[in-house]
Amino acid sequence: MRKTPRLFVPAITPFRADLSVDHARFVTNCKALLADGADGLAPFGTTSEANSMSVDERIEALDALLAGGVAPTRLIPGTGCCALADSIRLTRDALSKGCMGVLVLPPFYYKNVPEDGLFAAFAGLIDAIGDSRLRVYLYHIPQFTGVPVTLSLTERLLKAYPRTIAGLKDSSGNRDNTRAFIEAFPDLDVFSASEALIPQNVAAGGAGCISASANVNARAIVALMRALGSKREAAIAAQVTEVRKLFESLPLIPAIKAVTARRHGDMAYAQVRPPFAALDGRHDADIARATRLCQDFNAAAEVN
Repeated sequence: MRKTPRLFVPAITPFRADLSVDHARFVTNCKALLADGADGLAPFGTTSEANSMSVDERIEALDALLAGGVAPTRLIPGTGCCALADSIRLTRDALSKGCMGVLVLPPFYYKNVPEDGLFAAFAGLIDAIGDSRLRVYLYHIPQFTGVPVTLSLTERLLKAYPRTIAGLKDSSGNRDNTRAFIEAFPDLDVFSASEALIPQNVAAGGAGCISASANVNARAIVALMRALGSKREAAIAAQVTEVRKLFESLPLIPAIKAVTARRHGDMAYAQVRPPFAALDGRHDADIARATRLCQDFNAAAEVN
C-alpha cells in the first residue's frame, strides 16, 4: 500500500564562536524549515553533529525548541548513544515532552558485536522507559557506525515490541536494502536518507525521506513528493538529485551549514564543531553554485 510521503529535516545545530550551542539561531532555523513545508524535524542526528554534543546540550536545545513554539508532535529527536544510560535519559526526556518518537542509533563504538548484544541494547532502552507511548525509529547508517541494523534484528525487535518499533531510517544509500526493509515490514515507516530515492521509496511503500540536504532544499523536496505520479515528477526529481549529488561531492555537513548561512545572510550558521573544519576557499565556487541552485529550485517550487 502506498503511504503519504513525509519529509523530516535532520536540522543542523548552530554553534557560537566559543562552540556553545546557539539556541536562538537553532530555533530560528528550525522554524524556517517547517515554514518551508517539512512535515517535521529529526534533530540531534548525524547532520546535527549530535555525537559532538553532550546529553545536557541536547536536552537544553530541545527545551529551547519547544519554548520557541515548535510543536513536540513534529519532532523525532535522535537519542541513540554508545552508553545505554545516556540513551535512556535522552529518550525519557523526549517522551516526557511529547515528542512523536525518537531516532535511535545502535551502540556504535564496539564493532562486530553479536546480534544478541544489539537486541539487548534496544530492548534495554525500551524496557527501561516502560511506556506504551514510546515510538522508536531505528537508525541504520553503517558507513558511520560500522554497526548495521539488519533485517533479522528488526524482525526480532518488532516481534518483541510491535507497538513500539515505529519505523526505520535507512542511511546506507543502498536502494535494494531500503526496498528489502519495506517489503519485509510493510507496516513499518521506512525513510530513505536521500531525496534522490524518494520516487523509488514511495513506490515501494516507503514513508518518505529524512535528508541532510533538506536543510537547504526542503521546498523542492516537498514539491517532488507532491508531484509523484504526475508529469512534473521527472523534472523535479532531476533538480533535487542534482542538488544532492553536489552536496555529496563536498564535505557534507560543513557544506550544508555554509549554504544555510547564506540563506539566512548570517555567517554564524557556518560554524562547525571539531572534528569538522570550516570549508576553505577551494569550495567557494561549489558553495555558491549550491546556494544558487537551492534558491532557484525552491523559488520554482513555491510558485508551483
